[in-house]
Amino acid sequence: MTERNAIETRLPTRPRDETGRIARLKAVRLPDVWRERLTPRAPDGLSSRLLLLTVAFTLAVAALIIVPSAASFQERWLMDRLQGAELASVGVEALPYSAVEDSTAEQLLSIGGVQSVVVGEQGVRRLLLQAPNLPRAPELIDLRQRNVGARLLDPWKTLLGHPDRSIRVQAKPRYRSGDFIEILAPAQPLKTELKSFLLNSLTMSLLIAVVAGALLYASLSFLVLAPLRRVTRAIERFAADPESAGETPSDRHDEIGRVERELARMQEEVRQSLRSRARLVALGEAVAKINHDLRNMLTSAQMASERLSSSSDPLVAKALPRLERALGRAAALARNVLEYGKSEEAAPQRQKMLLARVVAVAAEDAGLEEDGVRLVRALPGRFTVNADSDQLHRILVNLMRNARQAIESEPAREKKGRIRVWAEASDGVVAIQITDDGPGIPDRLAGRLFEPFVSGRASEGTGLGLTISRELAANHGGELRLLGTGPEGTTFELRLPA
Repeated sequence: MTERNAIETRLPTRPRDETGRIARLKAVRLPDVWRERLTPRAPDGLSSRLLLLTVAFTLAVAALIIVPSAASFQERWLMDRLQGAELASVGVEALPYSAVEDSTAEQLLSIGGVQSVVVGEQGVRRLLLQAPNLPRAPELIDLRQRNVGARLLDPWKTLLGHPDRSIRVQAKPRYRSGDFIEILAPAQPLKTELKSFLLNSLTMSLLIAVVAGALLYASLSFLVLAPLRRVTRAIERFAADPESAGETPSDRHDEIGRVERELARMQEEVRQSLRSRARLVALGEAVAKINHDLRNMLTSAQMASERLSSSSDPLVAKALPRLERALGRAAALARNVLEYGKSEEAAPQRQKMLLARVVAVAAEDAGLEEDGVRLVRALPGRFTVNADSDQLHRILVNLMRNARQAIESEPAREKKGRIRVWAEASDGVVAIQITDDGPGIPDRLAGRLFEPFVSGRASEGTGLGLTISRELAANHGGELRLLGTGPEGTTFELRLPA
């Protein structure tokens, strides 16, 4: 092996094409931002589309400038030839009998850049300066009466016309009397000057349009694209990691600023929702772990209550039904706790029942007593509802217990509190209102009262009672809402289909 071959063997081969360069860039472990900038991408972004639109509009503006400018240039060129021919005609008529030698006529025609001059007066055409015969019939352009379309189209006829094309131009005289003055001129000089004018105008128009387009694109990039990229990056970062801190919205007062602020607000709401879901998941896992043991304890308690049923103590006999109901509901809740952990409630088993009886049992389980916070019923006689007895019981107990705790939390309260239950049926809807005379709900909590883990000032629970109650009401096809709150008390309304 020669020395040269040995050197080539030791050195790695490096591709020289574009594919090899990209392969080497990918092999190097660059930061993600650099890798994204070095990777070629198709121009499908908003900035590329904006650039293409800017170029298109720039060319359109340039065309709108060039077309009228070409028409104006041709008209000025023809008017200059007409004025020169008119002045020459005045000189010819000053001669005796308007006699002009051939050499003099040729000089006058060359000075005016025309081939023939005709003056029309009172319907008579007079040929003042005559040109030689032409190989092609000239084309008439009457500057006295022309529409806009013809004026814009004539320059392009000149540019694309035959090299031997001639034009007859008529216009109203300016320096002499007569109906019109007419000249015959070759189109080739006009074509040459028009090309030069269009080239210069096109260059200048493109330069101005490019500068204006660049300034417009830079302004739009700074005012629109850069904020949109920032918003897009914020959305992408939030999608990758919702718990990461988002960008602080700008203090702009336009639509971009509103979008940034609304995005920050929605991201914060999603973070709160995710945290609430995480707490619900943790709560479900914890409840699932103790569910088995709790059911065993409830089974033991039920067995003990069965033994108490044989007791002759009147106090035990009075309290035993309440204890059995509580144990039965606790056992049913323990059986369905895993399904609730999946945010699912069992479908309501509707049955017709007396509302007064349901309210009395719920008030007893909520701790309402004659010596403490008492219940005031304002119900029509034999008023019935069609609902799931267990789920309706849970709703009423949650509302009454929260009201009792709020009333008992007032340290300087002199009189005993009361909770009033009122109901009516109208238009196929049963409305049940629970009103207390407690201190009311703070303003900072009133708007978020039905969110998970939001509890009032005196609540000792987890903040799930009202959330569960609203879900149970929705399962019935109804709703639970806060009608009003203040220093005079709080009113909730439960609406169920009749």
